[in-house]
Amino acid sequence: MKNIFKSVLFAASLFAASSAFAQTHNDTTLGQKIGTTAKKGWHATKKAGKAVGNKTAEVASKGVAAVADKKYDEKVAPGGQTIYIDKNSYYYYVNKKGHHIYVPKAKLVNKPDK
Repeated sequence: MKNIFKSVLFAASLFAASSAFAQTHNDTTLGQKIGTTAKKGWHATKKAGKAVGNKTAEVASKGVAAVADKKYDEKVAPGGQTIYIDKNSYYYYVNKKGHHIYVPKAKLVNKPDK
């Protein structure tokens, strides 16, 4: 009877210990952690690449506009951007992505006095 009691007690303690270890086990593997980290790194790299590309395009477009087109000194765009006049007498400014945004002359604002 003592041997059966000892066997049952031993089996119960193993069962309790195994369930306690099972609760502390993480469901993620090392490969999954590396994959998550790689995704975060790729997202940051992609975001930084877009920012650098947009700034490069803006600076290049503004440089070309300053050389090729005439700068309109008396007025600015509604957001305060510098206005350029192209060869067809259209008014435009360069946005943060380097695109030319054409503006009608009626929407131009007088330059603020300093």
